[in-house]
Amino acid sequence: MAETVTHHRELLAERDAHAPVAHPDHATNTGISNTKLAMWLFLASECLLFGGLITTYLLYKHPLPGSGPGPHDVFDIPFTSASSFVLLMSSLTMVLAVSAIERGDHHRLRVWLVGTALLGATFIAGQVYEFTVFYNEGLGYTTSRFSSAFYTLTGFHGVHVTVGIIMLVSLVLLSLRGRLPEHRSETVEIVGLYWHFVDVVWILIFAVVYLIP
Repeated sequence: MAETVTHHRELLAERDAHAPVAHPDHATNTGISNTKLAMWLFLASECLLFGGLITTYLLYKHPLPGSGPGPHDVFDIPFTSASSFVLLMSSLTMVLAVSAIERGDHHRLRVWLVGTALLGATFIAGQVYEFTVFYNEGLGYTTSRFSSAFYTLTGFHGVHVTVGIIMLVSLVLLSLRGRLPEHRSETVEIVGLYWHFVDVVWILIFAVVYLIP
């Protein structure tokens, strides 16, 4: 059985070695694949969604008198800055993952994908800790209009990061099974687009929610 698996992997490796280039020309009007175009359209729709959530937060960021703690009562800027830095560093490891598969270096591809997922998981852990602290300080989801807008916006972003982590883990599993050859590097690139989008959105959220008075 082991010999069969080894032989199968050798066949996959040989097929990868003779696979077409990593960025083949696409016979579409846009010059890019339909899959990548679909991701760009999806991200455009996400811009509208996050724009609506950020606008809602700006409208309700000031709680009514007597309706619970406000932003300056609960926010820990140094802690959130550190977790934001961790998330931004994951964009660097994602770039290195895309570069690795384009070179055909599958070992480093998996290393950088796992690194990106771990950095994203660290950010999520920090967000869970932050939410727990806020709740213990009396800021529940329905405490005030500020808390509802804050948890909805940041929690929705956290869900996106979690989905991205699932995508990264799926790529690692596909790579381990030999189903992510070099000529399919665009799959990693498309997941990278999503991951970079999540990072960029967080920069905007961090500035609007935590830094702007």
